[in-house]
Amino acid sequence: MAPTVFTTAVRAKAAEIWRRELEHPFVRGLGDGTLPVDRFRFYLEQDYLFLSEYCRIFALASAKAADLPTMNLFAGLLNDTLKTEMQLHRDYCKRLGIAQSALEDARPAPITHAYTRHLLTAAYAGTITDIAAAVLPCQLGYAEIAAALAREGRGGSNSFYAEWIAAYTSREFTQGAQRLAELLDNLADGLPARELDRLESLFLTSSRYEYLFWEMSWTLAVWPL
Repeated sequence: MAPTVFTTAVRAKAAEIWRRELEHPFVRGLGDGTLPVDRFRFYLEQDYLFLSEYCRIFALASAKAADLPTMNLFAGLLNDTLKTEMQLHRDYCKRLGIAQSALEDARPAPITHAYTRHLLTAAYAGTITDIAAAVLPCQLGYAEIAAALAREGRGGSNSFYAEWIAAYTSREFTQGAQRLAELLDNLADGLPARELDRLESLFLTSSRYEYLFWEMSWTLAVWPL
């Protein structure tokens, strides 16, 4: 993938955050298969909750789209999240002996709650450009992480987490992330500096939450009270 213009600039500003994501022990454990199952289970439950809210954001983006191609892009991302990503979680839970009701009944941990509120605020109160800037770190970040782990030869066919890497290196997922980056570049082109600063802030905040989501899953961080 080769994002250009605005996305290249904000990706560069987020480089240290994204580097720390890739080096996080949770991510490394996904890659080499050593991630403890209890941490992955916690991640599955929290990410399932996250994806449920993520679907609302894509639906709102589709409704706010100014043209049919943009509407189609977000409708496609919504469909892929509902039918592919969330099914990946359900399949893993089935292998782990976790009932689907456990996914549905799980309560959001602090970072899950905060991250989804950040995204929902952008979706409800912001423009289509705000939404694209806020969700791109998740889409593009997962594609980059999975691609890096695949290049390193991690997550081989015998790894419990090979399906996770395969899902996020698939053509459908990587092309969706690329199209989203291209859309953000097109929407950001010609915007005044003040608006670009807002988009940058949304992108960087989401990048920080991406890191914190891995950290939350590694430490099994829940509400203290």
